[in-house]
Amino acid sequence: METRFSLAQLADPDTAESERILRSCVHCGFCTATCPTYALLGDERDSPRGRIYLIKNMLEGDRPAEEAVVRHVDRCLSCLSCMTTCPSGVDYMHLVDHARAYIERTFRRSWIDRTVRNALAAALPRPRLFRILLGLVPLGRLAAALLPERLRAMLSLAPAGRIRASFHRSRAVHPARGARRRRVALLPGCVQQVLAPEIDRATIGLLTRHGCEVVVAGGCCGAITHHLGKDARAAARRNVRAWMREEIDAVVVNASGCGTMVKDYGHLLRSDPELAGAAARIGGIARDISEVMDELGLAVERREALRVAYHGACSLQHGQKIVRQPRELLASAGFSVVEPAEAHLCCGSAGAYNLLQPEIAARLRDRKASSIEAIRPDVVATGNIGCVVQLRNALAAPVVHTVELLDWATGGPMPDGMKSAKRERNA
Repeated sequence: METRFSLAQLADPDTAESERILRSCVHCGFCTATCPTYALLGDERDSPRGRIYLIKNMLEGDRPAEEAVVRHVDRCLSCLSCMTTCPSGVDYMHLVDHARAYIERTFRRSWIDRTVRNALAAALPRPRLFRILLGLVPLGRLAAALLPERLRAMLSLAPAGRIRASFHRSRAVHPARGARRRRVALLPGCVQQVLAPEIDRATIGLLTRHGCEVVVAGGCCGAITHHLGKDARAAARRNVRAWMREEIDAVVVNASGCGTMVKDYGHLLRSDPELAGAAARIGGIARDISEVMDELGLAVERREALRVAYHGACSLQHGQKIVRQPRELLASAGFSVVEPAEAHLCCGSAGAYNLLQPEIAARLRDRKASSIEAIRPDVVATGNIGCVVQLRNALAAPVVHTVELLDWATGGPMPDGMKSAKRERNA
């Protein structure tokens, strides 16, 4: 793609990088075949190729973003399916990240948009504040009919039952059972420890059972604020410093959206005079839990004849290119693993997307749920908390994290989501 940036514009390193990315695009259109929003809306501007043109014109013009451009960039899920499909290796992820930051800096959103986006950026990365806000959900549901669609969507995603206490209180070390094979740091994350603390509990049980000493350290990875176009480097710096203080072999992440972010810390902090090298090292040793268990090997104690529908989270299969490991681990644990049609398409979660674009997210959720229901699973497994929350109310089968099934198969408890489904069937 031909570009027309001035030398003054190219003096900015972010613009120079975006110019390089734009030049790599050959307009082939392969990306449109796998883009969820283009599949739903049929608008070229809601495809990667169309957004690339819009972003190019916005950046070259060096003027405030226009409402039409913002609308179509906002509709991008950042599922990165286009990067899996692209034959030219276009780095769409970093291009749309730059576009979002540019929009955040130059575009004046409506007061309601600003309020919602700022509230999400403030609350979701802070587990204590998020837990307090969830405690107010019952009051919000009483007035749901009076609320805007976006707020109703937020209420629908909130858990119906009691909010459980976090599994993590502070930095903690969980010793390996038997001979220590590795020492790893576990990212505790933010939203996940409030909505599903059992995922970290299962992760720690699985790792320690397989000879890993687990240090729980760090906090929010910064992905939520980053995808809102806000500066996430402070969160990245805190985590890099926390993990560099530990003598670890890997940083283990069990939320694939966070894993994609942490693996990109080297790029995010590439201009940091103090932490650029450390961030690159952390990004290099970051591992999804499925990668770690694939390397360690699974010591199976219990085999259950269950039909497991595996839903590959976009941030795992497209963002991190991890496809084989979760499926093979589940199969080695004795489960019958099946995959739905259109496995490459997003379920509509995508970080805070289902809160900001509820109509599109709901259509994608229903499309994904229909394809999963068609294969009649006993349970659905996925590697990202966002997908769990997005799909659990749309499916008859319980939806759990992959690590919960692996923990169960190797001596841990039955996943909480499956216990609840069993109680409902027996009631």
